[in-house]
Amino acid sequence: MLAQRILTAALLIPLVAGGVLYLPTFWMALAFGLVVLLGASEWARLAGIRSPAWRALYLFLMAAVLWLVSLLLPHPDWTFWLFAITAAGWLLGMAGLARVRDIGQMPPGPCPLRAAAGLVVLATAWAALVALHGEAADGPGLVLFLLVLIWVADSGAYFAGRRWGRVKLAPAISPGKTREGVYGALAGSVACALALVWWRPDLGGPVALVPLCLLTCLVSVEGDLFESLLKRQAGVKDSGALLPGHGGVLDRIDSLIAAAPVFVSGLTLLGAAR
Repeated sequence: MLAQRILTAALLIPLVAGGVLYLPTFWMALAFGLVVLLGASEWARLAGIRSPAWRALYLFLMAAVLWLVSLLLPHPDWTFWLFAITAAGWLLGMAGLARVRDIGQMPPGPCPLRAAAGLVVLATAWAALVALHGEAADGPGLVLFLLVLIWVADSGAYFAGRRWGRVKLAPAISPGKTREGVYGALAGSVACALALVWWRPDLGGPVALVPLCLLTCLVSVEGDLFESLLKRQAGVKDSGALLPGHGGVLDRIDSLIAAAPVFVSGLTLLGAAR
């Protein structure tokens, strides 16, 4: 399993990094849109949508929502509020996830509220990445930085949790995650923030960028926990089986879905994005 994870990551990371840095924004938007549609197919399963016909309808709705959100991209004032409101929703839900003590099985049949939530969070994350890639100075580099921030935080959480993990973070949702792992993720995010300060000192220095990266890191952990909650309620281990050793697409982008609107909102306030 570990060998599969390493091999899959070794293939995906250069592909993703190259696409972010060298694809024009239009093609990057289409590529990430395909990823979102794959994730939406898995989300439909977690929302109890089993029928192929209903799942196809859900994917059609996802594509329609992406198109509608794309119409907002030329209007940065509107997109800022879209990202800020979504980010606020993630922040408000952060404390609630850690307090979950009992997880019941999802009732049979589709859950409309869960399905609607998937449309919102997936489309907003897509729009945040596309807006940052195309509208900000050094947009592709900042998108890649966000990805690296999440990867570093995830690795920091994994190694710190294995070495020092004692206190469970949310045992009912994800027994393997510990508070010590979160501290490792936060330490990694500080290192990334200092690298961003060195690269883009015009964004406000460590006083602004360290808190932004710490907050983005915490919300990325929440995104991971939220997807774990959905999987437990749906009675599945992975969201899918598309990526060997990693599970499904949602298993790889759950942190990014939550972190993107937070990071882009923060950069907008700092003047790095319109």
